[in-house]
Amino acid sequence: MPKTSARLLALLSLLQARRDWPGALLAERLDVSPRTVRRDVDRLRELGYPILASKGPDGGYRLDAGTRLPPLLFDDEQAVAIAVALQIATTSGAGIEDAATRALNTVRQVMPARLRHRIDTLRVTAVERPAIRPRPQADSGVLMVVSTAVHAREVLRFDYTATAPPGPGDDPAATTLRRVQPHHLVTWGGRWYLVAWDLDRDDWRIFRADRIIPRTPTGPRFTPRELPGGDVATFVTRRFQGSDGSGGWPCRGEVILHLPAAVVSRYSREGIVEELGPDRCRLVLESWSWPGLAAAIGRFDADIEVIGPTELRAAFANLARRYANAATDGPSGT
Repeated sequence: MPKTSARLLALLSLLQARRDWPGALLAERLDVSPRTVRRDVDRLRELGYPILASKGPDGGYRLDAGTRLPPLLFDDEQAVAIAVALQIATTSGAGIEDAATRALNTVRQVMPARLRHRIDTLRVTAVERPAIRPRPQADSGVLMVVSTAVHAREVLRFDYTATAPPGPGDDPAATTLRRVQPHHLVTWGGRWYLVAWDLDRDDWRIFRADRIIPRTPTGPRFTPRELPGGDVATFVTRRFQGSDGSGGWPCRGEVILHLPAAVVSRYSREGIVEELGPDRCRLVLESWSWPGLAAAIGRFDADIEVIGPTELRAAFANLARRYANAATDGPSGT
């Protein structure tokens, strides 16, 4: 029979592995008597583990949720996964960075040496573009309220400002009351966003979580709508890139570039590139606006022949005038 401490850890590991355990099966797995299982269960309860017992000939045990967090037991893969997740959480922008750092230090401290070595050799670093100004942190309490409404599929009401969280002297007119069907809570570029169906505007909207002030109580339950694009990742990506979210870009143009196709395809993975010769290729590209499309094509240091449409040709003309003005002291006529 294993020592009591080792047996308790083995029992706790079994209880965490599945929801319900018959007492006889636990005794068999631990190679002890049912009476010993009962005593060990009592010891775990004294340590703070909320273990429920069911009576009867097929009685058993279940590890339940309690009022406080007892010591936890993880296998090697779980411990590594938790450490990696905590490293990512330290740059999540959810207002839990300090807590995640402390939790990571706690987990690492109690790890066996072999696991600490794995964690120390796997360091996760989030690299982002420098921000012009500090990014506001989303309140963890707001994230919990929003996430709960998403999970419960309940209408969410909140005060929202399109610029920044209002202060004591700010104009209250800058804040609007929104009623939405919340669908997803996502992160993008170091910020948290709520993807929701706006009931008053009858359209999909993406709200910054740091500008949301939830109101209580939440509204009635709803049946979720289908997101344009099929999934939240596709929808959010297209919205932030300027697409209308319906699956296509509003502007599509075609040009001939005096560059090899191999060079153009290397820097235009979202476009269609067709080789026309050793130093010429056809490029079909989409964008959120005609000037944006013209600018994207203009980044190639090569001569351009516009095939169409006329909107793209006009956009090149407009950009040419702007660039010419930029090359002088100022806009013409000033």
